Formats: sequence, structure tokens, C-alpha cells
Amino acid sequence: MTIHDVARAAGVSRQTVTRAVNRMPGISESTRERVLEQARRLGYRPSRYGRDLVRRSSRTLGLLVGDLANPYYPELASAVLKRAARAGWHVVLAEHGGGPPGALEAFAARVDAAIAFTGSSFPEDVTGAAPLPLVEIDPQEVRGGRGRVELDMRAAVADAVEHLLERGTDRPVLLDLGQSPSRRGRLFLDAFAARGVPLARERVAAADLAGGEEGCRAALERRQRPDAVVAFNDVTALGALRALRRAGADVPGEVRVVGVDGLGIGAYVAPRLTTLALDVDAAAREALDLVLALHASPPEPGAPAELRRTVAHRLVVGEST
Repeated sequence: MTIHDVARAAGVSRQTVTRAVNRMPGISESTRERVLEQARRLGYRPSRYGRDLVRRSSRTLGLLVGDLANPYYPELASAVLKRAARAGWHVVLAEHGGGPPGALEAFAARVDAAIAFTGSSFPEDVTGAAPLPLVEIDPQEVRGGRGRVELDMRAAVADAVEHLLERGTDRPVLLDLGQSPSRRGRLFLDAFAARGVPLARERVAAADLAGGEEGCRAALERRQRPDAVVAFNDVTALGALRALRRAGADVPGEVRVVGVDGLGIGAYVAPRLTTLALDVDAAAREALDLVLALHASPPEPGAPAELRRTVAHRLVVGEST
């Protein structure tokens, strides 16, 4: 049922129905009750988005994330939702990729501003005539007129490598995503190389539990069995722990395991996971501050990206090393 059906049944205009269901002035109480009675009879429920357009009393933030099956993104989404609610914003959550053609354009059209954390860059051509106030978390490339929150892992990677070397590691393996080294993988490769220790790279099919298990199993079949596993993320590291347990390898006695992201679940597995932890609440705070600033004062088209914040990872040592 639509607003037109209710208007026809009540014998009033569409504008009158809008006033009735949104409790707006300008119509009599008897007319309001007649309209609402027909709305109940027909099972009509007004669109939340339509209401907000009429009332002009709320703003909608779009949050686009990479993969909701990865606990990393729900943890960030939860932090953004809480902070956005305190700022008086509604949040529309969407997952990047896999949708029908035009899904990203439809997402951009439904929101007043957006935060994107997808592992890639938000396309340029979805924002339409007026640029969408947009903040990207850890984007692959810098584009003008957008805010960005950069995630700095360099110090934490150096600390992790030092931590492993102090414990006698000399045959580490990297479980990495992609045909060529990922950005975080390259940081580990360079850090180990700077200390004169070669880091073998084992490509994983996906940065998930199955990928970590399969990648670690393949690494264990190498001629020189690794004595440390550095995983692309915590989820991959948890898969590696399963493979090591099944292979009868002692962790951390024979093999040490390090993840990246600092997921809450890592503190509740045995052994407790060593990880390069991101302060998710800080990343959410910085991203929301930036997007609110862009919404309040949109940059000129083609303006350089001047709004930039940095959130650093830190090494959290657990029992797995």
C-alpha cells in the first residue's frame, strides 16, 4: 500500500496524508483520525526515509564496510553506530561488493554523508553532481575533497618483529593475501629483511579461518618447518592455530603466532593471540569527526584532501608468542 492508496480511501490529498501520519499542523483532528483509520485498515506504514525528508529533523550516515563475516568490521560498525547516535545521526550499514548493478550509487543517494572502510577506494563517479561528504578509512589511494583516517602499522610491525627475534625466531612465514604482497605484508617483509632474517610468504586464498588453516598447513609442509607464523589478520591467525593444533605443534614452544587487528575474540582463544591491535573506537571517533566536519563545510570540487587523521596499531603480546 502507498500514500496514494490511503489518500484515495480517505478522500483527501497526498499532502493531507503526509500531514496526518507525521503529526504536522494544518489539518483538523477529525480529518487526521479519518486518514489514520484508513492507514490502519490498509496496513500502510510510512517510509522512515520519507518521514525524515518531510521533517528535516534527522541526518543519515552511510557506513560501507568490506565483509560483515569478518568480526573486524562489525566491531568498527558498533563503535560508529554508538558515536553517530550520540551525535544525532541515523546510520545505514552496507557491505561492499557482491550487490546488484547500481547498488553503490543507490547507497550514496540514500545518505547525507558516508564513511567507507572496504580495503579499496570508494569510486569517484557515484557521488553525482554534488560531492558526497566522505571519509575513507585506510584507503588505497588519496583523492581530493575526501577525508581519510590512515592506519599506521609501522611501529607495531617493528615491535612484533623485534619480539619474535628476541624469542629466537629464524624461520618465520607470512600468511598473506593476494598474488603480490599486501601493504601490511610488505611491512613485515621489509622489517624482517632489515634484521637480516628472510620471511617466507605463503599466499592464502582468503583472509578467513579456512584460508588461515589451509595456508598454515601448506607452510608446515615446507622443507624447513617455520618457527613463527605472521598472519594477514586475526581471523587468519585463528585458522593457523587450528592447523597447528591438528598437526600436534606446540604453540608457542615450537611455533609462535602473530595476528593483526586486535579482535576481541583473540583474547578468549587458547593460547591467547598476540596481535597488532587497532583502537577501533579511536578510528571510529576520528572518522566521524572528519565526516561531520565535511558535512558542515563541504570542500570545493577538486580541492585537495586536507582532512587527515592517523590511528596507530600497537603490539599486544599474548600467549601465542
